[in-house]
Amino acid sequence: MTYSARINEMNETIAANGAPWGAIDAESAARMAVQNRFRTGLDIARYTARIMREDMDAYDQDPANYTQSLGTWHGFIAQQKMISIKKHFGSTKRRYLYLSGWMVAALRSEFGPLPDQSMHEKTSVPALIEELYTFLKQADARELGGLFRELDAAKEAGDAVNTHRLLKAIDEHQTHVVPIIADIDAGFGNAEATYLLAKKMIEAGACALQIENQVSDEKQCGHQDGKVTVPHEDFLQKIRAIRYAFLELGVPDGIIVARTDSLGAGLTKQIAYSTEPGDIGDQYNSFLDCDEVDPASITNGQVFISRDGKLLAPKRLPSNLYQFRSGTGEDRCVLDCITALQNGADLLWIETEKPHVEQIAGMVDRVREVVPNAKLVYNNSPSFNWTLNFRQQVYDAWAEAGKDVSAFDRAKLMSVDYDGTELAAEADEKIRTFQADAAKRAGIFHHLITLPTYHTAALSTDNLAREYFGEQAMLGYVKNVQREEIRQGIACVKHQNMAGSDIGDDHKEYFAGEAALKAGGEDNTMNQFAAA
Repeated sequence: MTYSARINEMNETIAANGAPWGAIDAESAARMAVQNRFRTGLDIARYTARIMREDMDAYDQDPANYTQSLGTWHGFIAQQKMISIKKHFGSTKRRYLYLSGWMVAALRSEFGPLPDQSMHEKTSVPALIEELYTFLKQADARELGGLFRELDAAKEAGDAVNTHRLLKAIDEHQTHVVPIIADIDAGFGNAEATYLLAKKMIEAGACALQIENQVSDEKQCGHQDGKVTVPHEDFLQKIRAIRYAFLELGVPDGIIVARTDSLGAGLTKQIAYSTEPGDIGDQYNSFLDCDEVDPASITNGQVFISRDGKLLAPKRLPSNLYQFRSGTGEDRCVLDCITALQNGADLLWIETEKPHVEQIAGMVDRVREVVPNAKLVYNNSPSFNWTLNFRQQVYDAWAEAGKDVSAFDRAKLMSVDYDGTELAAEADEKIRTFQADAAKRAGIFHHLITLPTYHTAALSTDNLAREYFGEQAMLGYVKNVQREEIRQGIACVKHQNMAGSDIGDDHKEYFAGEAALKAGGEDNTMNQFAAA
């Protein structure tokens, strides 16, 4: 509905209610409605799910159409990210949000900082989703409010051309609200617990939920040791639970991202249930590290499985966990992926130990032999030492090609001493093109960095603290923060405006007319940044 049509609709509503509504201004009411196009989190989930489905179709046509996101842990961070994207690129197309369970645990738990082991409150994640979208909707209201002010000025000046331009800009306004891929960890319990939490997350606005195949009460960060996976059927129950949640809430386009940690997980808590050779339970059990047993030597407390007429004893640790055979991680990942896609997942997530295109592609090629349109969400993780990894990849390629690498120490390639070398330049170029290369070669539809804003907050705070509390004092803030905000056009240099001061003034005027006591007068110090 156009802005003009919205005004007409409001005029009709006000007129239908007669004198009691005489003080209500139709255009002001229309502006408030336009500034808040999403009424509920489910409105957001339905809208963003359609965007993701369209983007997935576009990627299938051309892998250059991959998508990206940065992990966020606060609504303000998400808001500033999307404002920045619109400022620099003019569009939010194919740019999403990622909600990291790691950052929720580390930054948003009432217990204080926690490791990524699903110990934070279940409700923390839905609450953060709601917060993220509250800030993004406020960014819409702020931006549209600025257009309305410009429109009023153009009308007052009798500038028909500018009035027409601004009306068109209002009608075509692109929202800051974008899809979010939200981490539900391992579901925080059984399938019923997963279903209940999924509903809360969807109701808050999430259109895509990422779930992993670890044991809920043994869950670890994907880049740490000690991961314990579950049999396929246990995981599939949770995938089905999430799909039921999407369907119950009227979001049939909702996305399920199935993450496998099998590449780095050598343990399982359960022996899978199997009824016949070759079924999914038997395939899972085939990876167990077992010893053939002589019935005459059976000892107390042993557990056995049978295969091909043989009695086998899986190796069991004192923790009561069973271990898989060494070197089976990739095969287990491939089976995990195929099984998840065949049972309702939409996208895959393979957690790897390094960012290597061919390693990822090797697994995806095997998955695509069975599911041709398989696509990945990939974690461009800060847990990788990207500089060292890619310099070593270039070093190895050079060595294999017979190029002289005697000037380099492979173990110390992170050193600043190598920064100006040809090897470092080639490695940096591979890092720069990694996302495009992996999208084309390894089926990666969505690239995300899980924890970037955790690191940027720490880095920028360290830099400010060093300068401000040191010899630079106030100049440390002015030179390195405020001056750069002004010169780079960072929106929040006008922090009162960013926090909603102008929106509040508009509402005061709507509600009180000439009696409104507004904050944005000539004495507001924010006016010093008018040129920003």
